[in-house]
This record gives sequence, structure tokens and C-alpha cells, in this order.
Amino acid sequence: MGQFYIGVERKARRCYGFDEIALVPGRITIDPSDVDTSWSIGGKKFRIPIIAAAMDGVVDVKFAIAMGKLGGLAVLNLEGVQTRYENPEEVLEKIAMAAPDQATALVQSVYAEPIKEKLIAKRIDQIKKAGVPSIVSAIPQRADRFAEIAQEAGADIFIVQSTVSTVKHISTKYKALDFKKFCKSVKMPVVIGNCVTYEVALDLLNAGCSGLLVGIGPGAACTTRGVLGIGVPQVTTTIDCAAARDTFYKKTKRYIPIITDGGMTTGGDICKAFACGADAVMVGSAFARSKEAPGKGNHWGMATPHANLPRGTRVRVGVTGTLDEILFGPAKVDDGSQNLMGALQTSMGNVGAKNISQMQKTEIIIAPSIQTEGKVFQVAQRVGMGK
Repeated sequence: MGQFYIGVERKARRCYGFDEIALVPGRITIDPSDVDTSWSIGGKKFRIPIIAAAMDGVVDVKFAIAMGKLGGLAVLNLEGVQTRYENPEEVLEKIAMAAPDQATALVQSVYAEPIKEKLIAKRIDQIKKAGVPSIVSAIPQRADRFAEIAQEAGADIFIVQSTVSTVKHISTKYKALDFKKFCKSVKMPVVIGNCVTYEVALDLLNAGCSGLLVGIGPGAACTTRGVLGIGVPQVTTTIDCAAARDTFYKKTKRYIPIITDGGMTTGGDICKAFACGADAVMVGSAFARSKEAPGKGNHWGMATPHANLPRGTRVRVGVTGTLDEILFGPAKVDDGSQNLMGALQTSMGNVGAKNISQMQKTEIIIAPSIQTEGKVFQVAQRVGMGK
């Protein structure tokens, strides 16, 4: 990767995002119905490699159950409204209906309510009783206690997620979470996030995690890049962290999946993430548009535990279809935000990839004009990429 001078004696390397690359069709093509999109984490195999993010406007108990029955995973935020209120539906409805100028104060008051530990166990139990996996998340400061409760309640996967995760965290005000000790003591598979570099990814993998979330600030509801000015575009992030995964595998023979988290708004973005080395992806905004989403088409407040959002931030995205339509189609919109699994299968077939592992070896080209080339009519009619 080339480095360039951006000033006197100051170099910077060039990094890439999804809009700047394209995938090259293969010499051999495969019927999309014959490709295998499954992936594994913690010894368990899942049909859908697209995870619903821990956003209060996306995942509640009902959504987690619906996603699980379809063969996927949906992450329940243990620090959101689901564990603060006995009847979170009433709170979500109130926020969804609030006028924009009232939203900030309302959401601030909503999150002022303390987290109730009994509700953590209750929500997990509700999901497990439906016969689907329960995957939950918390920030490092609450991970020890919440993991203990979640494990006793029967949770299947525990995610420790913060804006930036590192093995070496220094603080004079509190004791940092010892990831190595934590991963060893917790009986559930532990996923850690988020990171964006080869070195940090390797550190976290060596700590003993079962999965790694990569991406800082690319999510639709995350303001980290704007507020803090930090982050690396997702193409470079995924490739670098996948390289760390491969290095770790060569040394230990343990294959730990890399999950690209955020920055994907279309099926094409998701396909590119897998081509860059992802084993699975985590998506929020696409699922927020589903009829099953508790936010009813709204992103609001502390959308994810690691999103550096001012309390009350909300962006309306609107309901466009059911969860089944978003994952498997048929698509009712032309912007690439539905039939995500169909898009992945078709892309894999066109590049000649039988499975995710082969998809990760797809030829990639730098193509900054891929979004605009020949799209004059789409722009004029405001359809597809021209919107």
C-alpha cells in the first residue's frame, strides 16, 4: 500500500472504502442456489452470515427470535431500553412518535433509567424459550457482571463492544477489563470489538476471543468519525484485520472469524466486505427498515454501545419491508437494501465462489467510478444508484 506526503516530512497511507472498489467476475460461474453462505463461530454453524447490530431501534426480543428462526443472529443490547424497562414497547413507541425538537430531551430521560439486572436474565430467557440462539452485548466496564448473568441465563454468545478496543487500556479512574482473563473465565464464545488495524486485531485474537468485530465509525447511526476524527475505511480495515486472522491461524491453527461491522448500506457493500476477507458482517440500518424492528423505521439515541452518539440523535429511515424481504426478497425497493442474501449468493456465483472462504479470494480492483459510470439515466430519474 503506497504512502504519500501530505505535508513536510509527514506521510500518510492511502486507504479504501466500499465505493472505491469493485469485484471482478470469475472465469467460472456458479448457480447462486449452489453456493454455501454459512459461517461458524464458537463451534456453531449459522446459515446467514449477516448479523443484526445491537441497536435499540433494531433488535428487541421479538426481532431476535424472528432473525433466529430464519437462521441468523441478532444482538440484544444489554444496556438499552430492553433492560431498563419492563415494557420497552411503550418507551419505543413514545420515542418514535416524538417531534424532532423533543427527541433529545426525551431520549436523555429514557436512558437515565437504571439498568435492571433481573431484566437481563428475563430477556435472554424469552429468546431462548423460542428455541433460537441468544447473543448479547455490553461495554467493557459492565462486561464482568453482565456476562455472569447472561451465562447463567443461557446466552449463547457474549459481545464486549466499545468505540475502540485494545488489550492495553490505561486508566487512573477505573480498572480496565482484562480481555485475556475474561475470555478464559467465560464459558460462552466471546466476541470483542471494535478495532481497525492489523496489530490490534492480532492482540485481541491472542487474548482468546472467539470472534472479532472490525470497524470504527462507519455505521449509519455512529458519529465517531465526525466527533473524534478517528477511523479507517472499511475495505482497508477488513483486509488488514483478516490478515491478522490468517497470521493467527498459521501460528495456532485456530480460525477466528472476522465480522465487518458497519458502513454497508446495500447488498453490493456486503458482497465487497466478504471479498475483502470478512467471515460475517454486522448491519443495522438495513434491518431498522423492517416491519419487525422495534424502532419502526427510526434510528435514535444510543443506537449501539460503542457509537459515540450525542444522546437524542435520531435519523428517520422509514419502514420498507419485512425482515424476510430484506434478507431473501423479493425486493420492493431499487436501492439494494433488500434481498441481501440473494445479492450475496448471486455475487458469489458470478465470481465463482462456492463458499465464503473462496469469496474471500475474489479479485478486487480499485474503481472509484463504479458508482457513477453510465448512470446518467438513474441520476435523472432518481432510481437505483441515482438517488
